[in-house]
Order: sequence, then structure tokens, then C-alpha cells
Amino acid sequence: MAKYVVGVIAFILVVAGGYWLLKGKSAAPSQDMTGSTTTTTMPQQAATSTYATSTFSVVYPNDFTVDPNYTYTQVNPAKPIAGVKFTIPMTMATGTNLSSDTYVSVEQLPHAKNCTGDIYLHDNVKAVSMSDNGVTYSVASTTGAGAGNFYEEWVYAISGSSPCTAVRYFIHSGNIGNYPPGTVTEFNKDALTAAFDSIRRSLTLTH
Repeated sequence: MAKYVVGVIAFILVVAGGYWLLKGKSAAPSQDMTGSTTTTTMPQQAATSTYATSTFSVVYPNDFTVDPNYTYTQVNPAKPIAGVKFTIPMTMATGTNLSSDTYVSVEQLPHAKNCTGDIYLHDNVKAVSMSDNGVTYSVASTTGAGAGNFYEEWVYAISGSSPCTAVRYFIHSGNIGNYPPGTVTEFNKDALTAAFDSIRRSLTLTH
């Protein structure tokens, strides 16, 4: 009889041990089996809008400021070049040596006999041909400096377009050496140029 009782007790202990072992496994957090939990966040694209006229349309980031009454007067004040200007948001310039008046513009010269980039600049510069994203441009550029400021302009005139249509990059920055140490950082020219390039490549002639 004693042997029977001992056998029953041993059986109960084995069953109980298996139960608690199984319960312990089932209660283990799922991340213990996978090692870690990873959350993937897809990068968000900047919201954009389209500016359109009877001759062209262009896509620009919503945080750029649009000036539809813009004219460029540096070539000849008596004959301003009409267009539309997209000025960078303040956030792109804050904390850097980039000036907040930096912009990209779309401009047109309806009476131009030869659509080249140099006719959009006051300086006597030579335009060169360039193809990008299936479009052939006549490109001209100029730089200037004064009172601790640097100015850089690039004009991409669409070869053969009528009216002659061009995209201007106007980049204004300050001499980084004129700022107190540690107060500003050098602006990211590659990122700025990429943003301007994206706007230029979105330009579509509609006439």
C-alpha cells in the first residue's frame, strides 16, 4: 500500500512539473523569441504644389514662398525680366551662413532671338550646352562678393524654347569667417542645389 501511495505522489509531481514548465514557456514574451522588435518608419516626402501659367508649369515644395510678381532687373533695369520666384523657407537658412533671400526662379524673354543662358546675366559670360533628364540647356553662371557676402547665380535656359524660358538659381551666403565661432554652420550646398534641381526638372512647357 505504501509503495502505491509513493507511486501516485511521484506521478502527481511529474505532471505538475510538466504543467508549470509549459506554462512558463507560454508566458514568455514574444520578443524573447524574435530577439528584438523593429519599427520601420518610411521617410515622408515634402508636400508640393504646382504653379502654372499659359506657357509652363512647375512643381515646388509648399514651404517655399512664391512671388508671382517677381522681375529680374540686374541685366537692364529698363527692361525687367518677368517670371515667378520661389524663395527658400527660413528653416533652410537658420543657423547657417545661407541668406534667407536665396531663391530659384522661372523667367521668360519672349523676344529673344537665341535662347541662351548668358542673356539672363549682366556679366559678360559664356554659355555652355548641357543635357539633363532629357532636356538640353544653355547654362551660364556668375559669382560676386561684397561686404562679407557671396553671390552665385546659375541660369539654365531651355534651348530652342519659345518664349525663351530659363530657370535661375540665386544663392546668397555670408563669409563663414565673419561669424562668431560656433554660432553658425556652413550651409549644405549639395542639399540646396538638389532642391533647386528638383524644381528645375519639374518644369514643363505647355505652349
